[in-house]
Amino acid sequence: MQTLIQRLTRRYQSSNRELSEALRDLMRSAPHLDAPMREHGNATPVPLDGDSRQALIRSEQLGPVTTPVLTSAVKTQIEQLRDEHRMRDRLQRAGLAPSRTGLFVGPPGVGKTLAAHWLASELKVPLLVLDLATVMSSYLGRTGSNIRKVLDYAKSSPSVLLLDELDTVAKRRDDEAEVGELKRLVTVLLQEIDDWPPTSLLLAATNHGKLLDPAVWRRFDVIVDFPLPGPAEMQEALMQYCGDENQEVIDFLGRVLAGHSFADAERFVAGAKRRAALREERLFDSLLQAAQDRLRVMDHADRLQIALDLMQDSELSQRRVSELTGVSRDTLRRRQRNT
Repeated sequence: MQTLIQRLTRRYQSSNRELSEALRDLMRSAPHLDAPMREHGNATPVPLDGDSRQALIRSEQLGPVTTPVLTSAVKTQIEQLRDEHRMRDRLQRAGLAPSRTGLFVGPPGVGKTLAAHWLASELKVPLLVLDLATVMSSYLGRTGSNIRKVLDYAKSSPSVLLLDELDTVAKRRDDEAEVGELKRLVTVLLQEIDDWPPTSLLLAATNHGKLLDPAVWRRFDVIVDFPLPGPAEMQEALMQYCGDENQEVIDFLGRVLAGHSFADAERFVAGAKRRAALREERLFDSLLQAAQDRLRVMDHADRLQIALDLMQDSELSQRRVSELTGVSRDTLRRRQRNT
């Protein structure tokens, strides 16, 4: 598309100067893969690795972003991060600055990356993601230089920079398995975080908080712990993924997927949707069948607990719970009498 507009600009330069100028202005204002922050006044191309010439960061194209399902505590922290940067002038009048950095900690699939996308979308700034596989140069002495390039670029205009899988580079410096160059890299990273400006937001995500150097934790203004979803959060997410399915299937799926991540639940529902399309059956039937298939491979004690939870927390009858879980009504009656 960029190439086509350039050709049209040259073609109409003589015959339709006004159109040519309009096309040129469009090129100047539009984001570009090589300069994603162009619309924010920065036409500098993204930094490249000196050896491979690959881009050290990628810019995520932000369309409509689904509001992530989060626990109440996490949602409060994420919304405050947004509001601090939206209403920076209020903080300045009080002699304060917005939080510059945030560390997202939690297992895979609990919404850390989606929260970063949502923040960038809410703040209407580019989301830049550090590609750690690329930034780790084959010549370790250049890795520190690569990180400086990335962070200097992200500082140059308002943006949200996400350092994903931070533990890849910010490991404990007392880890004897790591070479000295990687330990020096942690020092470089800490220096760069300390120098981060309040005009942009630096976010880092890790699935393995215990691997991080203790000094890394102290450098972040906000630390957000993303837990696995509880029953309420799982049900809310399932309502997003399943659409207009009735409450019975949502209650049942919520119990079957207890202890799993949002990503696990989304994959489960997506698989059921494909199955329903292939077999030309109702999504309701496909979801129930997939959940029952998963129940069959569980221990009897786990299936019984799911059945008892459904009996207690949903409006399903004892007969229906028995049909869904495969636990006999006699077993359910005995357990209820003993509780």
